[in-house]
Amino acid sequence: MTTSSSSDSAIKVMVETFYVEGQSEPEKDKYVFAYNITIKNHSLSSAKLLSRYWLITDANGKEVEVEGEGVVGEQPIIGPGESYSYTSGAVLDTPVGTMQGYYVMRSEFGNEFQAPIDVFRLNCPNILH
Repeated sequence: MTTSSSSDSAIKVMVETFYVEGQSEPEKDKYVFAYNITIKNHSLSSAKLLSRYWLITDANGKEVEVEGEGVVGEQPIIGPGESYSYTSGAVLDTPVGTMQGYYVMRSEFGNEFQAPIDVFRLNCPNILH
């Protein structure tokens, strides 16, 4: 399990990652990871999550960009002091990789802004020391 969090924003993103051994097939270069995201609103106004952008990089340097509306089919509105959590996943060709990106948010006043998601590592247990 790896944890990470982003800073310098009124919207804080915390990440926990897990290797999903039961769905992975290392002999076929298929490594499945789950990640639990918690988005916390530290501002004084509500913010709606409009879309997401991910850059996923495996240990071979292969990069995949993922963009789309909302997260897990939702565009949550997160009130002041509230948080929103969800779980999703990624499949890599290598036992180690990274993810990073941002959420596009809209404040209750109509201003759009990016909430950064700092780089975090996806790795199989006992791969890294």
